[in-house]
Amino acid sequence: MVVDSSAILAILLGESDADLYIDALCSGERLLISAVNHLEVAIVIEARKGAIGGESLHSLMTHSGIEVLPLDASQAEIALAAWRTYGKGRHPAALNLGDCAAYALAKTLNQPLLYKGDDFSKTDIVAWKER
Repeated sequence: MVVDSSAILAILLGESDADLYIDALCSGERLLISAVNHLEVAIVIEARKGAIGGESLHSLMTHSGIEVLPLDASQAEIALAAWRTYGKGRHPAALNLGDCAAYALAKTLNQPLLYKGDDFSKTDIVAWKER
């Protein structure tokens, strides 16, 4: 499964539904994240929590085995197409750069996406659901 920034931030920020995302990360599935989303989470968590936030992210990534994959040219094209269709100011999904990167990785690898919120539910992405 591809993991969006929103799911990781829900865990790291101790949001009320964090257990749902922790359970998903413990599902035994291969866990993937775009390098763009990894950077996004790192910036947000360090801005909010300082160095300890960065350490928490590193620990979560290591212990859950999330693999960071680069954004390649094919994904960039898919991300741009996603923005054209579902981008902020263009569509109710209002996808931003990070959202488009997660969307592209999930589409490229034909994997479901683990995310928090309702933005992706307004797209054609397949959401991860516990089996």
